[in-house]
Amino acid sequence: MPIRRLDPILVDRIAAGEVVERPASAVKELVENALDAGATRIDVAIEAGGKRLIRVIDDGCGMDERDLALAIERHATSKIPDGDLTNIATLGFRGEALPSIAAVADLLIETRAAGAPHGFAIRVEAGEKRGLTPSNWPRGAKIEARALFSATPARLKFLKTERSETSAIVDVVKRLAMANPQVRFALSADSGALFDYAACGADQARRIFQILGDEFAANAFQLDAAREGVCLFGLAGLPTYSRGNAQMQYVYVNGRPVRDKLFAGAIRAAYLDFLSSDRHPVAALFIDCDPRIVDVNVHPAKAEVRFADPGLVRGLVVGALKQALGDKSRRSADTGARAAIDVLARDNGAKYRAPAPANWSVARSPYAPSGFEDSPQAAFDAGAPMADARAHEAPAHEAESPLGAARAQLHETYIIAQTRDGLVIVDQHAAHERIVYEKLKRQREENGVARQMLLIPAVIELDDARMAALAPALEELTALGLTLEPFGPGAMLVRETPALLGDIDCARLVENIADLLAEEGDARGLSRRLDHVLATCACHHSVRAGRRLSAPEMNALLREMEATPGAGQCNHGRPTYIELKLADIEKLFGRR
Repeated sequence: MPIRRLDPILVDRIAAGEVVERPASAVKELVENALDAGATRIDVAIEAGGKRLIRVIDDGCGMDERDLALAIERHATSKIPDGDLTNIATLGFRGEALPSIAAVADLLIETRAAGAPHGFAIRVEAGEKRGLTPSNWPRGAKIEARALFSATPARLKFLKTERSETSAIVDVVKRLAMANPQVRFALSADSGALFDYAACGADQARRIFQILGDEFAANAFQLDAAREGVCLFGLAGLPTYSRGNAQMQYVYVNGRPVRDKLFAGAIRAAYLDFLSSDRHPVAALFIDCDPRIVDVNVHPAKAEVRFADPGLVRGLVVGALKQALGDKSRRSADTGARAAIDVLARDNGAKYRAPAPANWSVARSPYAPSGFEDSPQAAFDAGAPMADARAHEAPAHEAESPLGAARAQLHETYIIAQTRDGLVIVDQHAAHERIVYEKLKRQREENGVARQMLLIPAVIELDDARMAALAPALEELTALGLTLEPFGPGAMLVRETPALLGDIDCARLVENIADLLAEEGDARGLSRRLDHVLATCACHHSVRAGRRLSAPEMNALLREMEATPGAGQCNHGRPTYIELKLADIEKLFGRR
């Protein structure tokens, strides 16, 4: 079969597959172009999940006649004025967005450059370009893409439901809006307006709270760190404010939203001591650095980046998050308590706001049962608390402590403590689990990892890739309790293993560590495994639910919590305590 040149329109459609994977990809490209044009307001409208219509209107600088004619040509862009690919300061620069969209949809562009007497319009129908015509468009640009993928029915067939595609578009626009608080963003669909974020100027935190909500604002802490010219700032959620997936993690590099394994791994590593493997933190992180040390051209959709020194960036993210978590992690999320208070105050408090009559007594009530004033009903006699710490017997300094003084133990599981301005409910098992875990970690750091020598050294056969990953890390692995020696080509000899791991499958352990080293490039794999074992030991050696505690034991637990890093949550990310302010309690009873 002879070789032939493909038809130019077919070439454009093939190229469009790299840039326009789904309607959300087209929206992302168009909104990024509007941002690069200096827009202060961007309105996005979609129909049928973007398959029937995508419309993006902005008030940016617009285009004149010459620029509009070039805009729909492949590899034509205004984003690289000097041709330097190592110094990209814009969001989009490949020069393929508009021609790629035009190749798989009916595209209409109306635009007017600042100061021009009138605007211009151009239409491209499934790759066929029409001529430029005058337009009365007032300012900026309007771009409409209709019947997306109508020229490529195979791609249209594999799109998801309208609801899924709409959700993807919402996520894309939100991610771009978060990095540009100075711009007003509005998105509407067939069902009506989805959101409208007012411009916030330079107030980055306000835009983050617009998108992630007031609940995140109440459970977030601030980040601000720098290292060797790389700056990190943003907000991250407390470990107890977590999600079942990583969709609520927003990461930006020089204002560009990215989804990169480097950052996903760094965030996971920072929260490793505070969250179980099936929970994910909420975060909005912004990295600012010299454009020359980051390559933004490694992915067709610009979703990934590559740093000249990835270890520096990863270390900055992990270090900043860990330090902030160490400072803030004694705090517990108030999400559950706050939601309950709000609901009860709204639904019940409003019904019972009327003040009680003066000199009221149960004896005078017409609804009082006979004999009620003489003896209490047996149905209301729940017995004495599991432990009873009288308020007047508690030392004064304990009542002034952050977690207050213990008053009672309920159901042999929860400690009730009175603070200066409210009360605290503590899950005794979760709290003690964190305390024991931190003690075990501290012992490991102070005394090193105890090793056990194998009676008969184990010979582990490995492939070349695993051998190459292990070779540079033998010294670090020995410090973590695993002593390995090369044993000829394709084999390692295991002489010692961490005593903490007990009787283990040496081959599986070494293979897993080799895979982690190949993926991450350092010896964190074994350290993580040891941390997991420590967490398991802490869980099984902690005060269990169902154990009765005395008042001194309860107060001792509260004081240890106050001195323990991460005491606001257990090793699985669950809160160890919930605090109710006196004002919140008064709301429940309609006193406020």
